[in-house]
Amino acid sequence: MRKADAIPAKIFDLSTLAKMVAAWRVKGDTISFTNGVFDLLHEGHIFSLSQAAAEGKRLIVAVNSDASVKRLKGPTRPLNNEQARALVLASLVMVDAVVIFEEDTPLQVITTLLPDVLVKGGDYTVEQIAGAKEVLANGGRVVINPLIDGISTTGLIQRMQQPA
Repeated sequence: MRKADAIPAKIFDLSTLAKMVAAWRVKGDTISFTNGVFDLLHEGHIFSLSQAAAEGKRLIVAVNSDASVKRLKGPTRPLNNEQARALVLASLVMVDAVVIFEEDTPLQVITTLLPDVLVKGGDYTVEQIAGAKEVLANGGRVVINPLIDGISTTGLIQRMQQPA
């Protein structure tokens, strides 16, 4: 399959994505949603995204903006800029749409789109997940996927900085 020109078309601003979600819903598609920094894509990300995609017909991935990443992870991050991270995610077969958000959490994106399933990886409780309350109140579900032990972007960066 060689449809590389379709990859950038999977990156949306929020208002355009809201219209796309409405069209998907008219067709009866269920919408799953996840978010993150996705600075260096690794097997943990692929596992998490695959699990999130399995929860619905369409998967939306919200990506922290560069400014948001700096606030959350520190001045040396992100390693890849927001457009590069969005493009890599959009190239994945399981991802239907990517949106970049400026805030520290994707709450505004979630409340705008109200996905059917909100998926988060990690050691969160439902109460700690931004947008969980709103998704549940709208009749949706919240799914917490396990992380793969020993796999993280921070760990990869640390290993790359060690002498060979």
